[in-house]
Parts: sequence; structure tokens; C-alpha cells
Amino acid sequence: MSKSVEFYFDFGSPATYLAWTQLPKIAADAGAEITWRPMLLGGVFKATGNQSPVTIPAKGRYMLQDLERFAQRYGVPMAFNPHFPINTLTLMRGAAGYLDTPQFQPYLKAVFEAMWVGQKNLGKPEVVAEVLSAAGLDPAEFERLVNDEAVKERLKSSTEEAIQRGAFGAPTFFVGNEMHFGQDRLDFVAEALGKA
Repeated sequence: MSKSVEFYFDFGSPATYLAWTQLPKIAADAGAEITWRPMLLGGVFKATGNQSPVTIPAKGRYMLQDLERFAQRYGVPMAFNPHFPINTLTLMRGAAGYLDTPQFQPYLKAVFEAMWVGQKNLGKPEVVAEVLSAAGLDPAEFERLVNDEAVKERLKSSTEEAIQRGAFGAPTFFVGNEMHFGQDRLDFVAEALGKA
């Protein structure tokens, strides 16, 4: 069996955006595959009693500085979304719907960049439709997917699985049964993959 890292993610997390910019190279360097696990961060927070760091003003201010430092270190663009927090239920259903299709990677790129570079208000359906169209994705197909009961169930199951495995936020990574939380722990993910 080939090496893999499971990536539990939600578009609403700026740290997850940063992890998304780095994980493909880490996995490639280790000869590993990424197993994408869309989850609903709001559901994880509710189940675990956790909440966004920005709810604590001092911690929120620090987090914004820290995210900026990491973006500079990684050499990637990042602009904190002024519409934060955005309800990502529909966006994450989209990720669950496109999973294992050729549209999945273009969808990830379009949404992550619109959210954390373009500062788009992805809580508005018309903005989401514009972003999807610009990425060559069909907004009508997206609407069909996010309203599909099997897709809704896939996201729910993935979220419940994350909680059962100990996740309390995003991004969360698993290499085997070993959990790592936070984009600032990617060096541990790389080490774990090196030993796998």
C-alpha cells in the first residue's frame, strides 16, 4: 500500500488555506498521496466545544500576524477575508460532491483562492457562481451537487469520522493513526511520512 496523508479541511479556515498551498509538495517529496477529507468545521466545533481563535480578541490579533508570517515564509499570497466568518456548508458540500472527479482540484483552487486571496464573500450564491464560472466550472452542476442527498450524507459522514478520530479543528492531518493539527505542524507531517 502506498504512503498517504489524510487531509481534513474546511475552506473557512485561513490556516487550512496555507496548508493547502504546502501539502502537495510535502506529499510529493515523500512519495505519498493526499487523501482529501472535506469536513464541516462548524460541526466539529459544535461537537468538541471548540471555537475560532478570533473569538478571543488578543488571540485573534496574534493569529492574523502569525498567518501573515507563514504566508511570507511560504511565498504565497494571502489576504484575510473581511467577510470572515463565512458559512461554508454549501462550499464544503461542493467539495464532497466533486471529490474523486476531475473537477475537484480546479474547485479547490478556485474556492481557496477566492476566499483567502481574492477576499470574496463566498457566503453569497451569486459570488460563488461567478467564481465557479471563472474557473470553468458549471454553477448549475454545482447547485445540483450541493442539493444531492448522497453528497450531503458524504460530508456529514466525513465530519463525524473526523470527530470520532479526535479532530477538533482544521486543518487536521492523519498519517496512519497519528494525528497532527494545524498548518504550523506540517514539519511533523513530513517527518511522519518519511517514516511511513
